[in-house]
Amino acid sequence: MLPEVLPLVSVTPSDVAWGSRALTALVGLFVAGLAYRGYRRNDAPKMRSLALGIFLLTTGVFLAVAVVTQVGAGAGPVLLARGLVTVAGLGAVLYALVYQ
Repeated sequence: MLPEVLPLVSVTPSDVAWGSRALTALVGLFVAGLAYRGYRRNDAPKMRSLALGIFLLTTGVFLAVAVVTQVGAGAGPVLLARGLVTVAGLGAVLYALVYQ
């Protein structure tokens, strides 16, 4: 008697890309949480800005793309949303680096 063979599940490149973006968002959320905890512990505004920038660059971009995609927008609005959130994140990181 032969054992039953489980059906193969096909994983598309789109699934792999989505999974890697989700993992990046989770790790970014963890790192932003650590930076925010550092802000709360030391009362350092630079850490708050850094936490916001890391959050926007990782989790914020993921959420923005997910929301705009679910609305049914095309590639243009998705890229615009991603670009705007990225610029906001980089601005927050820059502010954290040059703030006195």
